[in-house]
Amino acid sequence: MQQDILENIYKKLAARIDIYNLNFADEKNKLKIIEKNLSEILDSEKTLLSAKDFKIVLNHIYEESFGYGPVSELMKNDEITEIMINNFDDIFIEKSGLIQKTNINFNSNMHVKNFIEKVLSPLGLRIDESCPMADARLKDGSRINVVINPISSNEIVVSIRKFKKKLKTVDDLVMEGTLNYEVSDFIKLCVKKKANIVISGATSTGKTTLLNIISNFIPANERIISIEDTFEISISLKNIVRLESRLPNIEGKGEITIRDLVRNSLRMRPDRIIVGEVRGIESIDVLQAMNTGHNGSMTTVHANSPVDLISRLETMLIMSGLNLNPSAARRIISSSINIIIHLERLNDGTRIVSRICELANESNVIGEKSEIIIRDIFNYCSIENKNKNSSNETCFKFSGHIPLFLKDSFLV
Repeated sequence: MQQDILENIYKKLAARIDIYNLNFADEKNKLKIIEKNLSEILDSEKTLLSAKDFKIVLNHIYEESFGYGPVSELMKNDEITEIMINNFDDIFIEKSGLIQKTNINFNSNMHVKNFIEKVLSPLGLRIDESCPMADARLKDGSRINVVINPISSNEIVVSIRKFKKKLKTVDDLVMEGTLNYEVSDFIKLCVKKKANIVISGATSTGKTTLLNIISNFIPANERIISIEDTFEISISLKNIVRLESRLPNIEGKGEITIRDLVRNSLRMRPDRIIVGEVRGIESIDVLQAMNTGHNGSMTTVHANSPVDLISRLETMLIMSGLNLNPSAARRIISSSINIIIHLERLNDGTRIVSRICELANESNVIGEKSEIIIRDIFNYCSIENKNKNSSNETCFKFSGHIPLFLKDSFLV
């Protein structure tokens, strides 16, 4: 059906139906009301549609009014993890770890803006020249980020990171080749022994997914406080409190930062603190919590390697306002973190645990400088180094190093 005919029907339907009040009805009743009014409009217009076309028009109108418009089908597809709208006719997705272009289009950038306004308005957010960026959590837990001109060369850019309805398990990661059972058993033991764990990796390497999985290794009798920008961690323990940061309102007030939540969590009697991601001055509070009685805490950090992770944390600590020098920052890092799990994404989209390292609670001191000692425990073997007959079960090599906090364990 031509777009101008659809728009004409939509305008007449909007004039007949109170869309606002219809928002409070359930999906079944919404469809019934739209279907009834649509039939009456088509009869009055003497427009004949086949049953198939009528259903297409009905679904189109419903999705435009209450769904995600042209990207509704992408939102419903569980295999798609990310939706990237660079322009109204330039939409990409991430599927199975690979980015690909779609043939789905909006009518115009104004159509995209109307879609964004419909999504953000119920959340008390807006997007315009005075507020050209927006970041929010959708009802299903997905995260949406919007950037518009003038801070973007494109008129409007939308990124949607979808919430996984079916959360992955260790078995799923083994099947995908992310790790093997020997590595997962080692991580379980680290969690049981209350090692402080940092998961590092670049964007979209699976840090949050892995954090979510290993968080469920925590014993059921412990009290957990999880702290996130957007609720993504799902832990099946009874005694868990989930805290979420909050952006400032339109007047620039009411902001609750990750650092505020970390500080407050210390007064909530946690056994362990789980922080979705550390990226700024909250690092000092997270590391101090790890170092002062909250062993077994976990977080993620964007970094390209364990060495880069140390450099990033060192920079964060120096910028925390406590007047720390590099040596003092490194001592805090080495005494707070036990294990680094580093993730990478291969060219074929596969996400793998490339290294598991221990940060020794000691450092090499050379003059006034100190270097943190990083000892590899497991390394991922590249395809070139694997036996042709081997499988993912054998592509992780144990270095032979036993972490200090496991010396008294049965792992020998």
